[in-house]
Amino acid sequence: MRVGRVLGRKLGRRRVQGIRFRLGLAMALGLLPILLLGVIQTEAEFRKQEQERRLDLQLAAERSASDAKARISSTVVLLQALTPEGGGFFCEARLTALAARMEGIASLARYSATGAPVCASRSESEAQTKQNVSADTWHQRLKRGEDVVMQRSADGESLIVAVRWERPMGAFQGAMAATVPLSVLQPDIRDPALPAGSEAALTDGAGNILIATDPRPFALKRAAEANGWTDRARADAVVMFEARDAQGRRHVYGGAPLAGQDVFVLLSAPAPGLLSWARLNPFGTLLLPLAAWLTAFAAVMLLSERIVVRWLDYLERVAAIYARGRFSIRPVQAEHAPAEIRTLARTLGQLGETITRRDRDILDALEEKDALLREIHHRVKNNLQIISSLLSMQQRAVTDLGARAALGDTRQRITALAQIYRVLYQSEDIREADADTFLRELVGQLIAGEAVRGPLVTTSIEADPLIIDPDKLAPLALWLVEAVSNAQKHAFAGRGGELKVRFKVDGDTSVLEVEDDGPGLDDAVEAGVGRTLMMAFAKQLRGEARIIPAPGGGSIARLTFVTPEARDAAQVREVAAFRLSGTPPQA
Repeated sequence: MRVGRVLGRKLGRRRVQGIRFRLGLAMALGLLPILLLGVIQTEAEFRKQEQERRLDLQLAAERSASDAKARISSTVVLLQALTPEGGGFFCEARLTALAARMEGIASLARYSATGAPVCASRSESEAQTKQNVSADTWHQRLKRGEDVVMQRSADGESLIVAVRWERPMGAFQGAMAATVPLSVLQPDIRDPALPAGSEAALTDGAGNILIATDPRPFALKRAAEANGWTDRARADAVVMFEARDAQGRRHVYGGAPLAGQDVFVLLSAPAPGLLSWARLNPFGTLLLPLAAWLTAFAAVMLLSERIVVRWLDYLERVAAIYARGRFSIRPVQAEHAPAEIRTLARTLGQLGETITRRDRDILDALEEKDALLREIHHRVKNNLQIISSLLSMQQRAVTDLGARAALGDTRQRITALAQIYRVLYQSEDIREADADTFLRELVGQLIAGEAVRGPLVTTSIEADPLIIDPDKLAPLALWLVEAVSNAQKHAFAGRGGELKVRFKVDGDTSVLEVEDDGPGLDDAVEAGVGRTLMMAFAKQLRGEARIIPAPGGGSIARLTFVTPEARDAAQVREVAAFRLSGTPPQA
């Protein structure tokens, strides 16, 4: 499972899922039939080479035992030539002379149909005259009709070669036999075609070793591994098999008939690893297609990187810049890319130009809209000031004190709203305003308006800068008007004093406080219209308003509300930065 997870993470990586890997994979799949064809051809070459190896092994084995084969063949020819002659008086002398002159023949002998010795060379005459061979296997085989028979002698040091002796009508008359010492049949392994460490041996028809250059490789650990190879060699001429010797070393064996059906040559060579040396493949037929396949795969990976992927990465970087709002970049380096990439780059550049032109048109429209909104705000401010002036005139004409106070409060509220529109059309962006600047100007205007009609009131303002939209600024301004008005009416009436305004922004929460040094809380303030309006404005800001005693005397009107933010302030600043950008840079 851990391997599966690791493999899944690797396959999920961008490098594995990219176009380069997919092109390489597609190419690899496309060339796979060629590789499979190479494998099939290699397999066919394996089979062909195996046949050639079998033939080479047979020829090498025959060459290794060529002397033994020549001696056996010459012996058979000699015996066939001597067979027609009868025993006669001079039989022993002739056989003795021939045995002396023929190198590699220890003795010659003639036997009757009943296995009795007729005559023999002197080296064996005494023993042969007393020995009947009718019970010997080789004599019985000749009697059954075989022409040539070879068999190991009873002492194990010679090979008996015998031919059939027939009458003119074909009836079995006896046998002509020669004894050949095994020492003269020793195979020669100096053939350069033989693998290093090869050994050769002659065996009888049952696979028993007659003579060998080194008997150890032919002493098999499991005789069953040979599996009757001599019987298969009689049918197939060449037999190959693998087996382990008594020391456990693995060898490759190749056997073939050497003389008739009774003598075989067996070749042994060390097995190279797990494969038989006769199955060593022609590496070129497999490695060359594999190397071509790997080379093509590497070439596709490299060329796709140089021709396609790096240009796609370049265009991706340009597109990422476009995604961040910088449409002045142009992919000019792609002019050296392939035609398809150049077309894509030109399309991307045209897209950037189109968006740039559209943004300019939009910005021009926004500027025109801003100018109109500034004009509207200016006119609204003027109209509100006219209304405030009319109320001021009406206030002076009214003699009732309550009515005059009500008109004064209304005039202050209208003045606060006019101040909002004045700040908006004078600000850099008409969609937002700085709370610090607005609060200072509004408080100053409210205090200055009452300064000519009453005692001196000093003010101190501490305000954190906060950019907010007009919808949130209006209830904030009206709440401040009510708080300052209450302080002027109840705290500073007839005495003056000090007014402190504090505006603090603490993350998601903001606090606006108006503190006076008057006599303290008044029940009329708690139940008045101003108090009701303050609570209503606080709800509009999703906050709460309270009037609490000040630590040093007087009272504090506190408004706690959720910190308002300018509508699309980040987008407004980004557009402004784009409008101030100079000559478009080139990517």
